[in-house]
Amino acid sequence: MADEPRAPDPRTPPPPPDPKRGNLRVSGAPGKPPMLPWSPRRFLIILALLFILNWAIVAIFAPPEPRIQVPYNPTFLQEVRDGNVREISSTGETVKGEFKQKVTYEGETAKQFETQVPTFANERQLSQLLEREDVTVNAKPPGERSLLETLLFSFGPTILLVALFIWLFRRAAAGAGGGMLGQFGRSRARRVEPSTQTVTFEDVAGIDEAEDELVEVVDFLRNPDKYRKLGARIPRGVLLSGPPGTGKTLLARAVAGEAGVPFFSASASEFIEAIVGIGASRVRDLFQQAKEAAPAIVFIDELDAIGRARGGAVGVGGHDEREQTLNQILTEMDGFDSSTGVIVLGATNRPDVLDPALLRPGRFDRRVAVQPPDSQGREMILRVHTRSVPLGDDVDLEQLAQSTPGMVGADLANLVNEAALLAARRGHPRVQRSDFTDALERIMLGAERKIVLTDEDRRRIAYHEGGHAIVGMLTPGADPVRKVSIIPRGQALGVTLSTPEDDRFNYSEEELRAKIRVAFGGRVAEEIVYGDPTTGAESDIQQVTMIARGMVERWGMSQKVGFITVARQDGQGPLLPGAEAASEATQELVDAEVRRIVEEERRAVRELLAENRDRLDALAEALLERETLDEADAYAVAGIDRALAPAPG
Repeated sequence: MADEPRAPDPRTPPPPPDPKRGNLRVSGAPGKPPMLPWSPRRFLIILALLFILNWAIVAIFAPPEPRIQVPYNPTFLQEVRDGNVREISSTGETVKGEFKQKVTYEGETAKQFETQVPTFANERQLSQLLEREDVTVNAKPPGERSLLETLLFSFGPTILLVALFIWLFRRAAAGAGGGMLGQFGRSRARRVEPSTQTVTFEDVAGIDEAEDELVEVVDFLRNPDKYRKLGARIPRGVLLSGPPGTGKTLLARAVAGEAGVPFFSASASEFIEAIVGIGASRVRDLFQQAKEAAPAIVFIDELDAIGRARGGAVGVGGHDEREQTLNQILTEMDGFDSSTGVIVLGATNRPDVLDPALLRPGRFDRRVAVQPPDSQGREMILRVHTRSVPLGDDVDLEQLAQSTPGMVGADLANLVNEAALLAARRGHPRVQRSDFTDALERIMLGAERKIVLTDEDRRRIAYHEGGHAIVGMLTPGADPVRKVSIIPRGQALGVTLSTPEDDRFNYSEEELRAKIRVAFGGRVAEEIVYGDPTTGAESDIQQVTMIARGMVERWGMSQKVGFITVARQDGQGPLLPGAEAASEATQELVDAEVRRIVEEERRAVRELLAENRDRLDALAEALLERETLDEADAYAVAGIDRALAPAPG
């Protein structure tokens, strides 16, 4: 997440690099040969060279003797009569042999020959002729290699190839320090040098509390002696936790940028492989590189991928690769002290599932919660992301920040980008307020869908959305209605947008019941006008059920169930911390209380809409005519004074 530029703090500049050490380091142990990096191209080149070498060895040291094909009559018989045939061998009707003197036939000259004996030839006469001319008749073809020569020239290149690969693997293993794991045991962490690390705390905004927690870490990396002489020990690990997109990774990069030290970044999933032991080897290699480059920062993103609590299913041989990797991280973080100048930063969206051994003092002993920004923080983030965006005079970033509750830095960056894309498509020289408004609607409500609806469907949708809007306008504790539309967006056929005036961090029972009533407004309006429901209230039913069940199971808002929690995490799986396993009787009571709350609010909504049927009709007719109503128009059509409307809370 990024933020508004602020005046830099009068901090001490980072110390100059050590001329003895320089900026670059060799991560291997001293005295070991450098590892030959793996490359498919290099492998193919070596393989081709080996084949060429094989061909050269055979061609130079054991070239095949040329052999010519001659006719049986007259060439073969004539050469026998002339006494020029030294020896022959026969296989079926094929005769191979050797001349005493080279013979030329059809432009080819050789001593080795081959011919075919016709079936009608007189074998007795041929045998007598060969015997008379003292021709040796062998049991095997002439010129055959010996067994030793055959083994040497047939399997020699293969043996050479195998020996080469054994040498390469041993050399790679020695260079990586990972035994037989070799190249696979090397860490895949990306190293960023201080000279290329441009992110600082000036690029971070909206999360000042988290930033302040990390300023001390930066100061320690810059001035470690100030803390050591007082006996202080900097935390070995800092865990950044918070929802996705809040800026955890950006904070880690900013710490490295401010401290001016090497930054090793890796995702936890990169340590895990199918081969047991690879992850632990990569962890060892990563921490070895960090120690050699100290002072340095090691950043492990998505730590929960390997840091989950142990004790689950085990793999082959009783060892699980994920647990071995986690054990190695625990060992490495215990294996160095603060004097090494290596600090581990971890980021996760699920700190509740991490192993307790990771969170104890001496490992990740400082936890920094990175929460979504408030309205002021969102405004600062928008100012950072719009530094290079030309804005129109009608753009009010403060008002835009107030209309984006719950959005984090990644969402706001996406909002600015979508608005810039819209402005470019529309040919605007600057990004205008309408571009931001349309981009926000696109993100929150979905893109418009071009589908053809019948008049009856449009009227029913208008009453459905009008029901949501009227209940939201007249119910104390409900969020103000910002926009009502019957234009299909995303998966919805119509939308009613309600957002609070300010950021909300706590809700009363009245406000939760108001949310249930607003969700009921669409279905109840359909029943009042048409007498029968449709499937269009599916998401409303889910929202009502979720809120009502949370009131009973999690938030103690039922007198019959009492001040206990029986909810399961995410609706399934393990119980929430402190929750009790509900008995059958308790679960029946919970279900009865949920149904009671739902029915009470449904009756209240029916009475409210029945009393304000004229307002519902007026709002539905206006939607049919104009399709979309902004906040002011919606309140005006309904005949409700926005200033006198019931306020939340």
